[in-house]
Amino acid sequence: MAAVAQKGAATVGSLTTSSSDRRATVSLFSRLRTAEGQADPFPFYTELRSRGGVSPAPWGGFLVTSFDACDRVLRGAEWLEPDKDWRDRQGPRTRWSAPSSREIGSTMPALNPPEHTRVRRAAGGFDRTAIQRMGRTVRRLTDGLLDTLAERLGGGEDHADFAALVSEELPIATIGAWLALPEADWPRLRELTHEQVFTQELLPSASQLARSDVAMAELRSYFMDLVRDRREHPGDDPVSRWITTWDAMEPDPDKADEAVYFLVLFVLLAALETTSTLLSTMTLHLVEDPARWDLLVARPDLVPAFVEETLRYDPPAHVISRVAARDGVLDGVEVRADEMVHLMVAAAHRDPAKHPDPDRFDPHRKAFPHLAFSGGIHYCLGAPLARLEAHTLLRQLVGRLPRLTLARRPHRAPRVAFRRLLNLDVALA
Repeated sequence: MAAVAQKGAATVGSLTTSSSDRRATVSLFSRLRTAEGQADPFPFYTELRSRGGVSPAPWGGFLVTSFDACDRVLRGAEWLEPDKDWRDRQGPRTRWSAPSSREIGSTMPALNPPEHTRVRRAAGGFDRTAIQRMGRTVRRLTDGLLDTLAERLGGGEDHADFAALVSEELPIATIGAWLALPEADWPRLRELTHEQVFTQELLPSASQLARSDVAMAELRSYFMDLVRDRREHPGDDPVSRWITTWDAMEPDPDKADEAVYFLVLFVLLAALETTSTLLSTMTLHLVEDPARWDLLVARPDLVPAFVEETLRYDPPAHVISRVAARDGVLDGVEVRADEMVHLMVAAAHRDPAKHPDPDRFDPHRKAFPHLAFSGGIHYCLGAPLARLEAHTLLRQLVGRLPRLTLARRPHRAPRVAFRRLLNLDVALA
């Protein structure tokens, strides 16, 4: 794999990874990038989990596949985000020194207390009132998108791309309307989110990081201009309210504007990439098995359970990374301060110690514990909105349209950490 250098080598913690182990793990991750690996990465995760719940990564740090270990790391105060200071310590000529990596290191998900606490408090959240208000927008948008899908399928076309017509459109329309972003800008902003995500990938190549750098620079320019414009022409929108909030917290207006920029950037990135993947993956599981469509038509009360099982079975983000705050032990493995652990949450979701028959998609499960929205103080701020969009789309899809079927197997972007369906062609059954 042509990956940008990462700090750490063969010796990690108290373990020394043999050359054969390193080659085997590198080979496994190389296979994950193939069409076969993208279509179904879970046999590879099973192979990885067979090496132990915590195993050395050949590039340094550790791979964690045990559900309980991943859960403890996400909730534990002794595990930190790889923040900007940590990225600076990794030195030049590493992936962490890339401009896009340094930029993402200043957004809320990459912050640690006390700064994380301060920024999260300023951001507010999606309370019941906000979700109810956004629910009306989401229902209206979903109606329009499904109208378009129905017109395509009923107008003589033998199939339509659900990802392009619905899954990619609903998140940007929802967050674009909420942030009061010009509708003409939505397509470009969506494209930029797809490009910047490489800087958050597990092993990005130099060319992928370069694409992220370009996208992130354009996003910074766009949103800094937006913040300055909202400062001059405030309105009844979150960006204007965040400016007021940060002005009360930060006396330097330039620093306040940058803080608002990072907040708007975070909200956009969090609302688009993973949510559109959730919507596509959820719909894929629905249309690939006629019995599932019939089940939800008969039992619409199972819609929330179907969404949670999708999040467990194949979450939008397959990897979450943390670093150790101090020397310690994780499931019997010594991890030194500043070493990184890659939580392979998609593998952990298939951990048979946590879920009986984990490779079966089953919306009748009695419990759906999963880590798709992270955990602890970094639990996803936008989880209520993602669930709102998924519940609304699924209810209206099975309630309004005749049963759909999968027209052909979808293609996926060549990624490991962030899943994405490039297409989802559906047809009338």
